[in-house]
Amino acid sequence: MKKAILGISAYYHDSAAAILVDGQIVAAAQEERFTRKKHDSSFPIHACRYVLEESGIRYKDLAAVAFYDKPFLKFERLLETYHAFAPSGYLSFLAAMPVWIKEKLFMREMLGKHLAELGEGKVPIYYPEHHLSHAASAFYPSPFREAAIITVDGVGEWATTTIGRGHGKDIEILSELQFPHSVGLLYSAFTYYTGFTVNSGEYKLMGLAPYGDPDSPQTAEFKKKITEELVDIRKDGSIVLNMEYFEYATGLKMANEAKWEQLFGVPRRKGESEISQVYMDMALAIQQVTEEIVIRIACSARQLTGCKYLVLAGGVALNCVANGKILRAGIFEDLWIQPAAGDAGGAVGAAYAVWHIHAGNERHVNGPDDAMSGSYLGPEFSDKEINRTLQRYDATARHYDNFDKLASDVAAKLADGNVVGWFQGRMEFGPRALGGRSILGDARNPEMQKKLNLKIKYREGFRPFAPSVLEEDIEEYFDLDRQSPYMLLVAPIREDKKIPLPDGYHEKPLYERLYFLRSDLPSITHIDYSARIQSVSQKTNPRYWELIHEFKKLTGYGVIVNTSFNVRGEPIVCTPDDAYRCFMRTEMDFLVVGNYLMDKKDQPKLAETGDWRKEFKLD
Repeated sequence: MKKAILGISAYYHDSAAAILVDGQIVAAAQEERFTRKKHDSSFPIHACRYVLEESGIRYKDLAAVAFYDKPFLKFERLLETYHAFAPSGYLSFLAAMPVWIKEKLFMREMLGKHLAELGEGKVPIYYPEHHLSHAASAFYPSPFREAAIITVDGVGEWATTTIGRGHGKDIEILSELQFPHSVGLLYSAFTYYTGFTVNSGEYKLMGLAPYGDPDSPQTAEFKKKITEELVDIRKDGSIVLNMEYFEYATGLKMANEAKWEQLFGVPRRKGESEISQVYMDMALAIQQVTEEIVIRIACSARQLTGCKYLVLAGGVALNCVANGKILRAGIFEDLWIQPAAGDAGGAVGAAYAVWHIHAGNERHVNGPDDAMSGSYLGPEFSDKEINRTLQRYDATARHYDNFDKLASDVAAKLADGNVVGWFQGRMEFGPRALGGRSILGDARNPEMQKKLNLKIKYREGFRPFAPSVLEEDIEEYFDLDRQSPYMLLVAPIREDKKIPLPDGYHEKPLYERLYFLRSDLPSITHIDYSARIQSVSQKTNPRYWELIHEFKKLTGYGVIVNTSFNVRGEPIVCTPDDAYRCFMRTEMDFLVVGNYLMDKKDQPKLAETGDWRKEFKLD
């Protein structure tokens, strides 16, 4: 009988489930995709049911369940923290303790109750530590037999950053930084202060940073104040935070706003308000400080392990700008980042930790390929299932028997300036849309970024978009000499693609700078001439590769715009039903679901009651 392990992350944010069968990852998905609640933290019952069904494994036949952290250690950290900071944090203590005493202290019973919904049977449950789950998710699916391992996030039980070494089936944690000193929480505090939502808005802060003026005295002053007053950065990359400025340890918010305003001379920005230059410079300052910290951590990892390869996980590993800086620093020959680097990926890592560390099973490396199957690990839908959805909405669609013809027709529509919803194959695992559940446009079109942000995604106009490029064409457009399949590396565009900036550029208003043509691919070229790159492989996603290949035959460019198939505040679409409703609610021009193509002009009006925009909480 096959041996299967169900991995689970839950109860904080980005709950997820994953399943290994004989050591191979078969399926993984976040709960938010099923419940339609972004960053859903509830027990991932829908995701569990999906991965079990996809693998053909009954619950009672599982060898083990792996939960991604140790709840009692986390509770110990909370108690010791409240004690250390007393009497500060009394209100937070009163708010947190009833939940822990009523629910989380009885995690085993709570997990057992939920797992019973999956079927009968007594399956042993294991609890790897949070950062070990992250480390396992980074190393075991990677293409490296031996590698340094870095995990960086807000906090697990006690650890906030770890350095380890992976070799064969073994992982050894060599050093760790402990709470309350945290790179992730430092970055989240600036997310909070610049008016974005903690645990979801960090990528907005990263996207805002390039709008800061790198030559501005204000940016330099912010960096100086951060490194002199807020954080002491040690040579090895470890940090000590000045906790007088932070309230996350015992309070109900991230920062002491009064002290921050006194330090920086600017109040916390209110969410949804206009973003002035001072917050852009602040974003750039903390991004640069974060990059300095992670570069030092990477140098320490190389010295501690002697390894020539690096793997990364934890929420900070989603900072693709910092990842690109590590790569270009030449500290390691190559690196690999877990595509679901945040807490969702902990489900994968927990299962791997039980399989290799507890059970002692040997590890088999897939040659040059990683084990995440391009991260297409979620549900897929047959033509029959798609057709049932279209009939329910009385949708008008053209069915293609020949996919090459479909790809050719859609490429022509993209070249004509249309926006296309693209729904194919298995759903992606992780926060990035990778051509399974994507919205696509022409990267050459100077109006595409504005159109996608304001008329499709209904989000802030400054937000950048990523290119999907044929993996064999990366070096034709970007200063990057390797694949980037999971959209987790930022690299500059080639020098010969750049259009020089005019005099006084950094003094111009945000949107004048944003809409200046910086390259012949304006919709994916960020304001600092960089791009967050996804390389598309014919091996892992032949349909998406074929579409871009057809676009190249038509236009000469093997690159298009790719953004996630959702609107602001909505999880990425999972089902054909999700996709059709999103298509009809936005100004997308065409929708492709499987072998069906739909033109917005031909569709009947979507029957809805109430304002659908209130359905999703803005993030």
